[in-house]
This record gives sequence, C-alpha cells and structure tokens, in this order.
Amino acid sequence: MDLNGAGALVAGGASGLGAATARALAARGARVALLDRDGEAAEALARELGGDASAHAADVTSESEVEAAIDASWRALGELRVVVSCAGIGWAEKVVGRGGPAALKPFETVVAVNLIGTFNVLRLAAAAMAENEPDAEGGRGVIVMTASIAAYDGQVGQTAYAASKGGVVSLTLPAARDLARSGIRVCTIAPGTFDTPLLAALPEDARAALGRQVPFPARLGEPDEFAALACHIAENGMLNGETIRLDGALRMAPR
Repeated sequence: MDLNGAGALVAGGASGLGAATARALAARGARVALLDRDGEAAEALARELGGDASAHAADVTSESEVEAAIDASWRALGELRVVVSCAGIGWAEKVVGRGGPAALKPFETVVAVNLIGTFNVLRLAAAAMAENEPDAEGGRGVIVMTASIAAYDGQVGQTAYAASKGGVVSLTLPAARDLARSGIRVCTIAPGTFDTPLLAALPEDARAALGRQVPFPARLGEPDEFAALACHIAENGMLNGETIRLDGALRMAPR
C-alpha cells in the first residue's frame, strides 16, 4: 500500500505509541484522523500535524462514540485505508494478595479497554473499509492492533493486562481470515518495554534498569520504532494475520 494520500485513523492517537504512529503516517503523506478519549490532546496533535488532520474524542469501549468518530473520519478523508489501534491501559494486582482475592472490577475494566475496545475499533473500521474501491490486488485496507509481550510472558500481578493482550493476539488470525474476502489485512504488534507515558512516572534509575533487561539493544524501545513497524505493515501487502514481537529479544522474567 502506498501511504501517500491514504486516509488513516489512529485510535489512542493523542499520546505514546499512537502519537508516534500518527506522526509517522503523516510524514509518509497519509491524511490522518486521531481518535482519543482525551479530545484536547488529540486536537493539539492534529494542529501540529497540520493539513487536513482531524481529531475525534471517543472512548474505544463506546459503540456510539467510536462509530461516530469513524464515520466522521471516513467522511472527512473520503476513505479509510489504514487503522492503527493503540488505546490501552494497565493494572497490577495479584490473583490473591494480602487483602484477599483480586478485585473483579479492575480486571473487567482492563479487558473492556484493551480487548473489547480493540475489537470495537476493528469491527467498525473494517465495515468502513469494506466500502473502499479495491486496489489492483483487491486490497481495501489494513488494520494494525496493539498487544504486548505480556501476552506471552505475563509477570506477577499482570493477570488482567496479560489476559487482555493475549486476547488481542488470539483475535488477529481469525479476524484476518474473516476479512480476507473483503481485501482487508489484520496484523498485531506486541511491543516489549517501550518509553511511553505508562513508564514516564517511574524514576530514571528504574527506567534504566528496565532497559538493561533487554538483550539488544539494551534500552527501552522508542515509540518511533513502533510507528515504523506499523507503517511497514501497512506498506507490505504480504503481512497478514501475524503478530510481531517488537522487544529486542526480551523474554520477561516472572517478576
């Protein structure tokens, strides 16, 4: 796929991996729409990107809000060829701790945002993409989702996060098969420890220690590296139904 002039939507696009992806897409000539719960931050980034970049406030768990945002993006851009879904949250709690069993509500919330929210964006974006005119190979678009290496190497206290991201990994292949007849590709990126707002609150020595755990390069991943892979997936027509670990060969220890 040629990204120059392509209509692209980034969910969770106002910060972190999503913001880096929006910038990378725009740098390649894509016309970018941002979907984020933080509407003000999304609008600020849209102004930075310039051109016909737009911002749409929406919670990925809301059917009506995501539907409205995708519809507005589709109308503004004329079509959606690329959708990158980056919205997500984390939560740390053991199954049974000193105070008893883990609370159920945080687990439900993490799964609702990370897995159900991802599927909500996937299904509505795919429906919009299905209306596109096919390219020479019959392609109508590509959807890139975000998992985590926690899907494979979940650590102590990561039951909710790992389960939600494992669900995204398991969603990838059947979704790609479902959408193959519509010419829509689906892939997922499973990043390792990346320098995102989620880690920004940690002390610098703690962040450095996390980086040293990575075999090579021994540092935290950069959001631009995630963005570069998301763009490559869009550009490489043979990538479909695959989850790609982006982790510097890191395999997480139990703690």
